[in-house]
Amino acid sequence: MKDSGRSPLVKLFLTSYEDFKVRLRRRLGSEELANDVLHETYLRVDRMVDTQEIAQPNAYLYRMALNIAADRRQADARLLTGDEIEELLQVSDEALDPARVVGGQKELQILLKALYELPARRRRIFIAARLEEAPHLEISQRFGISTRMVEKEIKAALGHCALRLERKVIQRFGPGAGKPS
Repeated sequence: MKDSGRSPLVKLFLTSYEDFKVRLRRRLGSEELANDVLHETYLRVDRMVDTQEIAQPNAYLYRMALNIAADRRQADARLLTGDEIEELLQVSDEALDPARVVGGQKELQILLKALYELPARRRRIFIAARLEEAPHLEISQRFGISTRMVEKEIKAALGHCALRLERKVIQRFGPGAGKPS
């Protein structure tokens, strides 16, 4: 296989593939997830341009794979459970209650107003994460910030919207998950 057109980062990824696979399988606890993450990592690395200035390329590639795994788990957590789907399928008469419809419309208006109260960058990051379901790594690259900063911006946007809607934000991941914040 001729690889003269591949970047040094892609070549490093390919030569270190088995090592990454072992480390990810051990870290993630699933060979299938490790394989999926590695495939996604390869696709992203292959699309990258200007990879010359990466100080520690091995660490960079491994961190990229871990971020992809985290994004995937977060996306999977957003999926509905079987009970939630069953509940949605059993549409009751109260769902068509005019007062509830008006209440929902008011909440939507409050949410839209809250979104436009956010700073422009925070609003765009929030929309990219929640509506476009873009991975944090992709968002960080798009805005030229760290993935940690993406998480902070999303958390701040959620907090602002929850405050305007008079709701509690429940943390779904990390320390203190499941508790109102």
